[in-house]
Amino acid sequence: MNKRVPGFSLLELIIVIVIVALLAVTALPRLLGAIDDAREASVQGVASGFLSAVMAARTQWEAQARPSVTSGGEKYNLVDYDGVEFWLTRSKTSAGSSTGFSDGYPLALRQSVYSETITDQTCVDLMENLLHSSPKVGTAAEVSSDASLQYSAIADNANASCTFIQQEKSSAHQFVYNIKTGRVAVTFN
Repeated sequence: MNKRVPGFSLLELIIVIVIVALLAVTALPRLLGAIDDAREASVQGVASGFLSAVMAARTQWEAQARPSVTSGGEKYNLVDYDGVEFWLTRSKTSAGSSTGFSDGYPLALRQSVYSETITDQTCVDLMENLLHSSPKVGTAAEVSSDASLQYSAIADNANASCTFIQQEKSSAHQFVYNIKTGRVAVTFN
């Protein structure tokens, strides 16, 4: 007698494999799209938090009647924001000349001397001290040797801006803080 062994035939197995492959081919782009959407949302969230902190520091400065210090005959704006002192932008020198900046936006940590020179480290300091739960950020040189950093900070002294670039796999999403105007712009790449 010829007994049949229960199980699947080779044809049935091939059909199942083809169906699973077709499902994977259609689902994979959606999954990859969802990952990129998550990266975009992450940058948008950090940029929104950064802008909120910039505006909160400026609002605190306004609420405290625009505190400043005078040194060498020049008046410099500053604010203590959450226990950290920041130099803020100023629109005019004491002689009345325009600086090219709007009043009251975070420029740098108050260390010793006021300076309108923006460096990569200035940008790192701004992100780490304005945001309560800052993502890990470093200069471009630090990012190349430390894979745990989530953002690189690049200063553009000529345009008085800081660019923060997401370091997530192939993502180059970024946001730019324009120190002259206090604006934050997000770019998805």
